[in-house]
Amino acid sequence: MARSTRLTPRQDVRFCRSADGVTIAYAVHGSGPPLVIDACWLSHLQYDWESPVWRHYLAELGKIATVYRFDERGHGLSDREVYDHSLEARIGDLEAVVDDAGLDRFAVLAMAQGGPVTVEYAVRHPGRMSRIAFYGSLSGPRAVDLPEDAALDDAFTQMIKVGWERPTPEFRRVFTFLMIPGATEEQMGWLDELQRRAVTAEVAVVAREQRGQADVTHLLAQIDVPTLVIHSRGDRMNSFEYARHLAANIAGARLVALDSDNHIVLEDEPAWPVFVRELAEFVAEDAVPDLPSGRDPRAVLSARELEVLGLAAHGHDNAAIATELTLSVRTVERHLQNTYEKLGLRGKSARAGAVSRLLATG
Repeated sequence: MARSTRLTPRQDVRFCRSADGVTIAYAVHGSGPPLVIDACWLSHLQYDWESPVWRHYLAELGKIATVYRFDERGHGLSDREVYDHSLEARIGDLEAVVDDAGLDRFAVLAMAQGGPVTVEYAVRHPGRMSRIAFYGSLSGPRAVDLPEDAALDDAFTQMIKVGWERPTPEFRRVFTFLMIPGATEEQMGWLDELQRRAVTAEVAVVAREQRGQADVTHLLAQIDVPTLVIHSRGDRMNSFEYARHLAANIAGARLVALDSDNHIVLEDEPAWPVFVRELAEFVAEDAVPDLPSGRDPRAVLSARELEVLGLAAHGHDNAAIATELTLSVRTVERHLQNTYEKLGLRGKSARAGAVSRLLATG
């Protein structure tokens, strides 16, 4: 059973359990069609809103979508001392978040190492993802032959072990510079500190090693949803070659090259409005049209939402609906809330109004 608490006026932070019992923290903010951010490897739901590196993403994405983002296992507000960061475990985390949120169909923004998880989930759960945008991402570290990466890998691991938790940021600055070489000192300082706040050195090493083993290149041909690949040309964290590889191996994928050297595009650079425009136009395809009174709810609700609403129309309370459909009560509540939003209903009369519309068109 999920529980919820508000940490800021901007977002609703919730907690759910993955298949192996690990608690995953996720946050919801904004309005519009659902957009799930498949976790960036470095995040902290509580502090990202304060960050000059991340807050412009949260603000702008919240204007175009209802954003669902989560802290990876071992990071941020999720359970911290976790040492299973396998692809299977991370897929379980994504499954737990979208199921707890009551999302039947949703777009995904796969950031950085979120790419393999997104691809595997899309293949396992056809029909759940409406579209995928890859941002600075990849299908696996071995998808592209970059021999210098192997030589640097051991050095990076040693830097994490030696310098990640030191009070001064010299070692963490190496990773910061790879991600945002064009940043101001203030922005670099924030990312230096986020590394220490988000995850311990021990977990960072284990997670990095296991993420490096994830490779779903063989599944790319099975992706059959609209796909957008956005990537900075000068990205030093994940080479632009990974973007070319994704776009070349997913049917119909469109590649947008950003004129930036930053892995995380910053607010004051010319690439930022390009990123926002491209993603806004892409996600807008999922927007639910205005529903005139009397229009059939079947035109906008998912099959599961109609199933839940149909049982509500027969007088079932949420507990009875949950039992009938083998769902948690919280998931039923999420489905109903999504239904009310799609039908433009608010307040205490929303349930009665939704039921009335269904019966009137049935």
